[in-house]
Amino acid sequence: MNIGLKTILTAISASVVTSVAAQRITSATQVIDCGQVLFMKPVTAQFELLNEGVGNVTIKGVETSCGCTQVSYPKGVISENKPFVVSATYDARQMGRFEKYIDVYTSGASLPFTLTIKGVVVEEIRDFAGGYDYTLGKLKTDKAEITFDDVSMGERPTEQIHVFNSTGDIATPVLMHLPPYLIADVSPSSIPPGKSGIITLTLDSKKLHDHGLTQTTVYLGQKPGDRVSEDKEIHITTILLPSFGLVTDQQLLYSPKLRISDSVLDLGAFEGKKKKKGTIVLENVGRTELEITALQMFTAGLMVDLSDTKIPPGGSAKLKVTADLKALKNVRQQPRVLMITNDPRTPKVVIDVQVK
Repeated sequence: MNIGLKTILTAISASVVTSVAAQRITSATQVIDCGQVLFMKPVTAQFELLNEGVGNVTIKGVETSCGCTQVSYPKGVISENKPFVVSATYDARQMGRFEKYIDVYTSGASLPFTLTIKGVVVEEIRDFAGGYDYTLGKLKTDKAEITFDDVSMGERPTEQIHVFNSTGDIATPVLMHLPPYLIADVSPSSIPPGKSGIITLTLDSKKLHDHGLTQTTVYLGQKPGDRVSEDKEIHITTILLPSFGLVTDQQLLYSPKLRISDSVLDLGAFEGKKKKKGTIVLENVGRTELEITALQMFTAGLMVDLSDTKIPPGGSAKLKVTADLKALKNVRQQPRVLMITNDPRTPKVVIDVQVK
């Protein structure tokens, strides 16, 4: 390549990079959920944006996904590092859920910056009638634990947490430290003092890698950037089961079959001892090999030892469980042991461990 052509290409490349770097509109949130909206009562969402690019910018225009949404925005020059507001008003003339898009076109940018306003139009706003038994940070909730039980690969189950804003300020709840397999949606995005909202958690089971138990802790913040602390914890448990599809009677006839001596292991009182031990017997009364593919504890304070993970037809194995008094004192949940098997009748076995 000659020097002249190389110089021209370098200049073009630098120009493209500078143009891209110069135009950078950002927002703390591009989606605002208005929650329940009264029929024929227009609702307005205000998006706080920031020009983080190099140099001034102007909004050339906006486009909405329908004529039911009106938008207002700054008409003049927006200087570098200056915040600005784009307001979108939905007319609420149609019952049911709505999700409307606003494309904001700015000078120097080839693609629009897209905002979303959504919610549900109702005849009457109905608040959650249950109790808020938990205080997480400054917010109250009806739950502090979520369990996605008996999930098969590919499923996307949902669970809800009702949130009440007991503070004197507007809350914009956020779940912090979410793992990749969980999606959280808060409705409405902003909750006024004395009002409630709903957090919907969706589990994407395709992003789980192992059968059995997956546990995590997330934290409920009053607003984005809130501090993480133990008093804001929400514990989330997922149990992913192996998929056997449609098992025929013939397949069941020649499958492994688990028989367990008991699903409750009563270890009694510690009575001055630091540890208590007990045994569960597992038998394979089927015609093919029984395999224990996962063996896990729901809580700390338990130790397990399985004599064999593969049990031939007519064979048995011993599951020894040891409970530790000191570790169990800090456990809030029921001590339990989880087993995942290749028996299509009982792919999941939960053993409750009782101690006093």
